[in-house]
Amino acid sequence: MARKVTISKEIILSTALQMLIEDGYQSISIHTLAKRIGCSTQPIAWHFENMEGLRRELYAYALLYEQSKTELSHGDGVKDFSRIGSRYITTAMKEPNLFKFLYLGEGPVSRPYSLADMPKGKVNDELIRNISEQTGLSIESAAKVVHNTIVYSHGVATMIATGVFKTTKKDAMELITNASEAFVMKERSCNG
Repeated sequence: MARKVTISKEIILSTALQMLIEDGYQSISIHTLAKRIGCSTQPIAWHFENMEGLRRELYAYALLYEQSKTELSHGDGVKDFSRIGSRYITTAMKEPNLFKFLYLGEGPVSRPYSLADMPKGKVNDELIRNISEQTGLSIESAAKVVHNTIVYSHGVATMIATGVFKTTKKDAMELITNASEAFVMKERSCNG
């Protein structure tokens, strides 16, 4: 008769997330995770098969954790976009290991992004539509503003997470807001 698994997937993922935030992804192995939980390696192998399986599921779990920190209004695109940017900067400042895992290629999603990739999905479509309505820009121009602001924000956040740039959250957000406003002005001037 097979032994009953008493260590849940949730316990494993939450412990792995805590290890990731504290010490970075490189600190996690099946053995270090089992030691931290206080179990054998068997429950981890049973739930995830191997480290790659754990890495994929940890990525999805960590992304949900990171995204859960922001409540969107789903009506004010400019404020929602600012809230997302603020969360991004906060993660880079307060949880740089999480930021690196999610956004700098340590996680399993490390492909180049393009304008076509970024504004997809229900939340982003709604955000772009709301920004378009609030700024008077076309959907295409609003998508370009979102894309350019994301690229700029990513640069600022990456420099913060890697320790290259020391700043306050307020000053980082001011840089990003100024850049975003410049992107809006550029799109307005291009479209007459």
